[in-house]
Amino acid sequence: MALIRWEPAREIESLQQEMNRLFGSLFDSQGGRVLAADRRWVPSMDLVETGDHYVLRADLPGVQPGDVKVELEDDVLTISGERKLSQETQEGGVRRIERASGAFARSLTLPSGIDPSGIQASFEHGVLEVKVPKPEERKPHRVQVQVAGSGKESVIEGSAAEGETQQSQQS
Repeated sequence: MALIRWEPAREIESLQQEMNRLFGSLFDSQGGRVLAADRRWVPSMDLVETGDHYVLRADLPGVQPGDVKVELEDDVLTISGERKLSQETQEGGVRRIERASGAFARSLTLPSGIDPSGIQASFEHGVLEVKVPKPEERKPHRVQVQVAGSGKESVIEGSAAEGETQQSQQS
């Protein structure tokens, strides 16, 4: 009878290789190689808050300014566009394409009360910069309330956004 040494590390490595092969065949279309056309391109974005603006910067290398849309609808800022695939053929054809291309869309929810006419966008050296003015703070609104039969007026102060009220009696 032959004695076989058990090596758990080798079995775990074998299991990992099988899992990689399984997932690789599900997501890759060319026998373990990922094609750029199959990858979804998601541009990187930064959002910075300054004193009076929100500033969004998106890296969009290879995207033409005419292929980018910036929209604000229901307090959701959406940047969308498309980076088109440019194939340079050489003798013998294309060897490898690693840069992803295609349509993209990124959305951010902004605070309510943003004035859409104040949004500014610029595109320089492959970087889109969108400046969104912060909404003005809500100010308390005073309402005069007449109390029937008491001859006194009551003033109610408060902010509808905070739901807090203060009441004082006037003679």
